[in-house]
Amino acid sequence: MTRVTYNHRVPDVYRVYRPWFYAAAIYNALWGAFVVLFPSAMFAWIGMAAPEPIAMFQVVGMMVGVYSIGYYLLAKDPKRYCGFIWVGLAGKMLGPIGLLWAVTRGELPWAFGWINVGNDLIWLPVFWLFALKFARHPLRTDD
Repeated sequence: MTRVTYNHRVPDVYRVYRPWFYAAAIYNALWGAFVVLFPSAMFAWIGMAAPEPIAMFQVVGMMVGVYSIGYYLLAKDPKRYCGFIWVGLAGKMLGPIGLLWAVTRGELPWAFGWINVGNDLIWLPVFWLFALKFARHPLRTDD
């Protein structure tokens, strides 16, 4: 077995972000699994009829769950996987935009926005900070 040693004098510049990415991985895995297993529950909580076919919402849950893999990898090795942040940010930006579009067209109630709070809005500040600081040139190999 190979023993990995760390240079403790080198600060972990990613230490502030790692807990956020681990939390995002856990949150997305749990939320995705919940929506796949209980797709009508969120609609019942906000007093809205579930869409038909409900499997369409389960697909959303599956997609959110898959994001957890990227967030986990990002937490484990932020330098290597820093480009993943752009995929996460795309979803986190497009979710609220889609909500606003649907609400203004009368297709969703404002109460549906609570989903965006947990899925998107609370993560945006940290994700943007990381992206602008570490992922502006994700393919560059030099420091």
